[in-house]
Amino acid sequence: MPKVSVVIPAYNVRDYLTAALESLILQTYHDFEALIVDDGSTDDTAAIAEQFVKRDSRFQLLQKPNGGLSSARNFGINYSNSEYIALLDGDDVYLPHKLAAHVATLEANPAVGIVYGASQAMRDDGTPTWLKISGKPVHPDPLPALMCKNFIVHGSNAMLRRLVFDEVGQFDEALPSVEDLDLWLRIASAQTWQFHRDRRILSYYRVRPSGLSFNLAQMQQTHEQVLQMAQQRSPAATAMIMPTARAYMYRYLGRMAVTMGNADQANQFLDQAWQQDWRIFGQDPKSLVTLLSIKLAPVAQFAIRRALGTAR
Repeated sequence: MPKVSVVIPAYNVRDYLTAALESLILQTYHDFEALIVDDGSTDDTAAIAEQFVKRDSRFQLLQKPNGGLSSARNFGINYSNSEYIALLDGDDVYLPHKLAAHVATLEANPAVGIVYGASQAMRDDGTPTWLKISGKPVHPDPLPALMCKNFIVHGSNAMLRRLVFDEVGQFDEALPSVEDLDLWLRIASAQTWQFHRDRRILSYYRVRPSGLSFNLAQMQQTHEQVLQMAQQRSPAATAMIMPTARAYMYRYLGRMAVTMGNADQANQFLDQAWQQDWRIFGQDPKSLVTLLSIKLAPVAQFAIRRALGTAR
């Protein structure tokens, strides 16, 4: 039985799956199995997966009717028997030393239940963006910190002990998005396992127009639901930080809207962040940079047009 199971949910990712699976071939750590969960794809996703199954005995293709990202992840987790579970979405990419780094941390620290690294966002074509998701140091109490900033950021960034899933459950299949944050918050609320951060960039996170990341209105609604569920589980620990948590939520959505090139939506999200807790723009340099870049963009564009004699 391999030490690590890498669960790869895959739905209509024929243009990206090869890069994801090649990044597993290139891992410096070899004691793993790769479980590709085809979630009812209607394109060539399964055929691409089959090529890797034939090429490398560590790869397996599991197929199921479409049920969504959480359903596919849970299907792979339930199929696996490994001590450690790593997650890799079918459109993301690991750097070669990711598995080795995380396994070493978990082996050396029995109290650590989840380990994560830094991540770099990339565009649909695989080119890096300006958005580096560095991950934050683990606070003594990760719950309020996670509510304000999902410092693990996305599912492909994490490796967990199987025992963690046994204790707190798997991904909530009723959530259309933000399901990873919900799981991290449940782990933090349990107060059983430590979180551990690796400072190195260990994965690339693809931001694409057709992906879940780009339904920002839905993401906002689900994120709010997840925050409220966390507050219900731990009311004393979370009550005072809810406005700040919402402010950071809107700031994140504003940054995502900028990445999409949607300035109007970015402005709306940043205005909501200011209304929830304006102090984050003074306390967090990234928040201030985001605010200024969005608010001053029209002024800069007007100045350029005026200099060119095209302003009206």
